[in-house]
Amino acid sequence: MKLLEERIIADGKVIDVHLLQEIGKELKRRFGGGNINKILTIEASGIGIACITAQYFSVPVVFAKKGAHKNVGSNVYSSVVHSFTKGTDSNVTVSKDYINKDDKILIIDDFLANGAAVSGLIDILNQAGAELEGVGIAIEKGFKPGRKVLEEKGARVESLAIIEKMGNGTITFKEQDD
Repeated sequence: MKLLEERIIADGKVIDVHLLQEIGKELKRRFGGGNINKILTIEASGIGIACITAQYFSVPVVFAKKGAHKNVGSNVYSSVVHSFTKGTDSNVTVSKDYINKDDKILIIDDFLANGAAVSGLIDILNQAGAELEGVGIAIEKGFKPGRKVLEEKGARVESLAIIEKMGNGTITFKEQDD
């Protein structure tokens, strides 16, 4: 997605609502043929992209919470996720009230590197008996093993921008068929 690649280079950390709308529209184009009835993400950075994408699918968003939360209760699906960036493990949970065996889920996340966060969400889907329709990623670090990890779990992965390499102040993107 050329617009996203240009914004990564120009702004690095700033993503505006117009760009989020374009990301949501593109994810709908790529996954629109399925029977998706919910979108799942992990707090906090994936929520914005997931919410805008959900508007295009007209479905609700469910997000996994990190750590213990009193308002979720104990009737949850949970998985341990390792954060490569922080070097820590987090327990992520989703209330059993929000995902069930009849759900067809699209997982959305902002970055894909090692695949740990999405693997944890796939684990939660498996616990619920829900069906994974695909994984939509805004930015993939193509030089990391995340895509391979997820594809080995049977996931269809669609990344809008794939960084092949970074260094010396430059970013090189993998050519993709849009």
